[in-house]
Amino acid sequence: MKHLRQIILDTETTGFYYDRDDRLIEFAGLEMIDRRLTGNYLHLYVHPERDIPEEAAKVHGITLDQLEGKPKFAEIGQQIADFIAGAELVIHNAPFDVGFLNAEFRRAGLPSVEELTANVVDTLVMARAMYPGQKNSLDALCTRLEVDRSKRVFHGALIDCELLSEVYLGMTRSQFSLADQFAEEESAEADAPAVVIAPTERPAQLKVLAANAEENAAHEAYLDELDKKAEGGSIWRKTP
Repeated sequence: MKHLRQIILDTETTGFYYDRDDRLIEFAGLEMIDRRLTGNYLHLYVHPERDIPEEAAKVHGITLDQLEGKPKFAEIGQQIADFIAGAELVIHNAPFDVGFLNAEFRRAGLPSVEELTANVVDTLVMARAMYPGQKNSLDALCTRLEVDRSKRVFHGALIDCELLSEVYLGMTRSQFSLADQFAEEESAEADAPAVVIAPTERPAQLKVLAANAEENAAHEAYLDELDKKAEGGSIWRKTP
């Protein structure tokens, strides 16, 4: 049985526009296998080779001074590519993070997210389908699904991954519980000892018991009653 490897992923950036001059400054990914966090993760700060606007720093709490001496993306891009390779990514508002990763991968001469990974699950799209007309930010989903976010001071990538992992499990619990049940039943059936049913012996000739005169008379009387109730007579006396 193939195990499902997923990476709960989030990034922080200098701004909103990966197709202009904004850059990635933080990457975080938590590994989950078969819906269980493994404890394996990748968390990196990246020097953006440009300034960080004050408005962005107010959101994630990261300043350019804090990134002095941190590696540039070209130095750690392969590490990120290796970490996500072959996995299914779980991201809230996936086009944003995938757009930034692809822009950085392209600059570093690395394959795109689509080429590296098996699939991308966007929890924002899932939430909009499950809770139409409601707020579906990560904060709103944490409140709705009773996920504790008391440790979240800034909008950091690693803490957001931890919150998103709980949100994702909460949104998909019923979907996977039935699949897990079927998997457990199939596993139990596979492990159970085979039951062999011995064939029963048939007698050489079956004994036929014919109706006696009294039973024939009772049967005819019953058919007479059916003829009276059925228009055109009952079908039991018609020749096939």
